[in-house]
Amino acid sequence: MPVSLPFYIAVLCYLFNESGQLLLLKRRKPPNQHLHSPIGGKLNQSIGESPTTCAVREILEETGLVISATDLHLTGIVSEAGFDNEAHWLMFLYEVNHPVSTKLAPCPEGQLDWHNPANIPELPIPQTDRQVLWPLFWKYRHRFFAAHIDCRKQELRWHVEQPCEDAGDWAVIL
Repeated sequence: MPVSLPFYIAVLCYLFNESGQLLLLKRRKPPNQHLHSPIGGKLNQSIGESPTTCAVREILEETGLVISATDLHLTGIVSEAGFDNEAHWLMFLYEVNHPVSTKLAPCPEGQLDWHNPANIPELPIPQTDRQVLWPLFWKYRHRFFAAHIDCRKQELRWHVEQPCEDAGDWAVIL
């Protein structure tokens, strides 16, 4: 029988600079304390905030960058059951569709740093990011995917529920 846990909705935002480096945050507090992850945070459900509006807000709060909704591309939607045996998550993965400034405001959530994508595997990152999110982000970048991760067992289980293999797939959907 499935365990009853709180359910959170969040965004992860992938920002690149003109050199192709990716902005990551070494988080000061849970979840993922002391680990590197993209900019992001929980959706404010009490005010009916949309995932896109949440992404715009989180980018501003964590970097000081003003991004509009039209600057974002929804790359993926990931549901995660039983993360750390504490919660279920629904995450919207956005990429800013143009390079951003390397001059950033200090972040209250942790330390911001630019990283070469090739070096990400050597960084301390969440296990679900390492095994699932990063590989799927790179595979479906500029396209779309939906995936489900089940963290409730000893062995992480996941699958892609909706792949979009090329940009032409959207013409069929629309």
